Amino acid sequence: MDPLTHGLVGAAASSSIAKKEIVRPAAATGFVAAMLADLDYYIHIPSDPLFNIEIHRQFTHSFIFIPVGALVAAALLWLVMRKHLSFKQTYLFSLAGYATSGIMDAFTSYGTQLLWPFSDTRFAWNVISVVDPLLTTGLILLAVIYVWKRKKPFIWITWVWLSLFLMHGWVQNERATSAAKFLAESRGHTIEQLVVKPTIGNQLLWRANYLYDGMIYTDAVRTGWIRGINLYEGEAAPLVRIEEEFSEFEGTVLYSDLLRFSRLSEGLMVRHPDYPMIIGDARYSMLPTSLVPLWGVEADTTSSDEHLPFLYFRDASDEIREPFLDMLLGR
Repeated sequence: MDPLTHGLVGAAASSSIAKKEIVRPAAATGFVAAMLADLDYYIHIPSDPLFNIEIHRQFTHSFIFIPVGALVAAALLWLVMRKHLSFKQTYLFSLAGYATSGIMDAFTSYGTQLLWPFSDTRFAWNVISVVDPLLTTGLILLAVIYVWKRKKPFIWITWVWLSLFLMHGWVQNERATSAAKFLAESRGHTIEQLVVKPTIGNQLLWRANYLYDGMIYTDAVRTGWIRGINLYEGEAAPLVRIEEEFSEFEGTVLYSDLLRFSRLSEGLMVRHPDYPMIIGDARYSMLPTSLVPLWGVEADTTSSDEHLPFLYFRDASDEIREPFLDMLLGR
């Protein structure tokens, strides 16, 4: 989730438990604390590009780390807030704000290790995009009004707005999932694995990836606001199976990195159609009907003892934007 939305939810959480006279410093504390968890994005090992991908949304987002993260936030914010709040209050409001970070990220499509270190499962409930302007705009309006007016009904309206948005996303995901299953059945396919995710910035257009008989299929589903389903059939490509295609490199850094990337990609990997050495995450692409991966690793078998480069393939050209908008608008 983007930092601004994180901060707004954190501000709502901290100001919900604050007395009227300290609502503003409480909201500011929760706002900053909720964003601190994402500082893990800046943890890098230059020689191991996959390390950053693995560490992001890991320990800083886990339930067990919340008290520690809140303490770090409170220690940093105390220098500014000590004229307005006691340290105990600063920690309490930091705790409320920081506690929202991991759970809000789990509602998105990337995956968050809420149970680390007891489990490395990445929870991704796929109900909202990592960035959703409609959700953020509503939170800005409601949170600002509450902090300015300091009238309790506005903070409860804020929570109602957030809850309704998440519930709407869950319903839309269920509708998109049903449509994807129907499409697979119409092809005579028995789905072995299915992943349905919202496309960037909306809850109308969804990307559905499923696995059948060694092939990955991707299709777009437009669910509409309340009713009406549009299906856009997409591409198919062979699934990359690391244990089979790279068995001769077992024990090497290359093989280990490919297995790491496979875990991060839920096992749904394809080769880039233009760069056969690139193994990409089939769950993400600029277009929901395309299997040109948004990111991937370069499996250079001539350098099997070196960590794999992690590459991005973003393309915001007219050739991508126009068909995306056509699908989003149901044209």
